[in-house]
Amino acid sequence: MFLDYFALGLLVFVALVIFYGIIVIHDIPYEIAHKRNHPHSDAIHVAGWVSLFTLHVLWPFLWIWATLWREDRGWGFHKIENNQLELQTRVNHLNDQVELLTEKLSQIEVNQVKQAPQKPSQEEQA
Repeated sequence: MFLDYFALGLLVFVALVIFYGIIVIHDIPYEIAHKRNHPHSDAIHVAGWVSLFTLHVLWPFLWIWATLWREDRGWGFHKIENNQLELQTRVNHLNDQVELLTEKLSQIEVNQVKQAPQKPSQEEQA
């Protein structure tokens, strides 16, 4: 009789450990996000609970989402933003140069037209 109760107690204990173990495992992405001061840590926490009811489909994506953010570099796009800013500055500078060269070219054309000897028209020759 004692072994029956012991087996029942052991089954209940194992069931509770598995139940709470799954919940703890699903909180790992939230814990990662919380430690990293992730701006979406609350959303990750809620999505972890939703993942419990969707057969754990979302859980690997939550792990990735939580680990992408780092407080020192954010999402990691600062280098790209700086590159784009540098390229935009260079493009603006080149556009200014093109406008300046276009002005100079038009002035040169006007000066050439003024300095070119004017040929008499056919009516004037007659």
